[in-house]
Amino acid sequence: MKTFTVEQANRALPLVRRIVADIVATYPRWQERVTEIELIAGVSTASNPDARLEPLEREAQALAAEIQGYIREIEDVGAEYRMPADAGLVDFPGEIAGRRVFLCWRLGEDAVDYWHDVDAGFAGRQPLIPQAVG
Repeated sequence: MKTFTVEQANRALPLVRRIVADIVATYPRWQERVTEIELIAGVSTASNPDARLEPLEREAQALAAEIQGYIREIEDVGAEYRMPADAGLVDFPGEIAGRRVFLCWRLGEDAVDYWHDVDAGFAGRQPLIPQAVG
């Protein structure tokens, strides 16, 4: 597993930011399709199928595949995308004082300015102290 310094994580941000923006923009479209499918499926029957169902299912599957592709791009950088998909959260594996941590960034933030323990998640985010991070 790749380990990032704060500087390396910040250098990756221009690409990561674009990918995350794509995820956050695509996710609501996927959610809308899933909701439409659920509503239509609730009234559609085998003897009276709703013709709108199949194209909506194909579109939802295509959007889900698109989101998965974006998440793979984040993973290819060496970072991890965190759910829910519309939160725009990315963790970069890092190290502080010899301890494995995640350097944490959220869409809308200018730089990687936070970290958390590997088991703490977003709720455990703490501001970085520059001299403590390697």
